[in-house]
Amino acid sequence: MKVIIDLCVVPLGVGLSISKYVAACQEIINAAGLKSELHANGTNIEGEWDHVFRVVKECHEKIHEMGAPRITTTIKAGTRTDRDQTMDDKVTSVREKL
Repeated sequence: MKVIIDLCVVPLGVGLSISKYVAACQEIINAAGLKSELHANGTNIEGEWDHVFRVVKECHEKIHEMGAPRITTTIKAGTRTDRDQTMDDKVTSVREKL
């Protein structure tokens, strides 16, 4: 099953700047070959359900490895059974209506 998620991973107990943790997670997503779009408050990711959520787990493991004692993660997930839909499809649909 394909899924599009909005992922926001926030390490706790590491100070105010979290950009190096976000970058580490983005490297994991890229290495996994998943399509993603980084935005100001998270990352959109699309792919097969198990693959996407395996990458989320890898992000947690890496961030803990980097010294974060706690992580809070927010995930919004969307699936469809009526047709394949990509992140680009969703954005294009809205832009066409503007």
